[in-house]
Amino acid sequence: MNLCIPVTEDHGAASPVCEHFGSAPLFMIVDTESGACRAIPNRNRHHGHGMCMPLASLAGEILDGVVVGGIGTGALSKLGAAGIRVFRSEHATVAEALEAFRAGTLRPVEPGTACAHHGYGRGHGCR
Repeated sequence: MNLCIPVTEDHGAASPVCEHFGSAPLFMIVDTESGACRAIPNRNRHHGHGMCMPLASLAGEILDGVVVGGIGTGALSKLGAAGIRVFRSEHATVAEALEAFRAGTLRPVEPGTACAHHGYGRGHGCR
């Protein structure tokens, strides 16, 4: 199974998780079985409110799920329409988020729990 986790820097499994999907500089593609990690750039990082195009940056990637701290309703809807499940995590690193995913402790993000604005981060109520 392949997961996408938004990150701020590429340090493999030790990469810090970005608090918001759409503004992440990079996406870490993680094989949940082997733990192998591969970073790809977020080519849609700078976008207008509600204009996140997650599949544009992830084109060609085979993904089963996305693990996020926060995500807007538009991106959540687009990923869901593509059959990609989205899970919430408040873990600091890719390794910690992967461990929680494997343990089954991550909950799906629902439209009512997505960020309705682009004021990112815990201080803006988006976690």
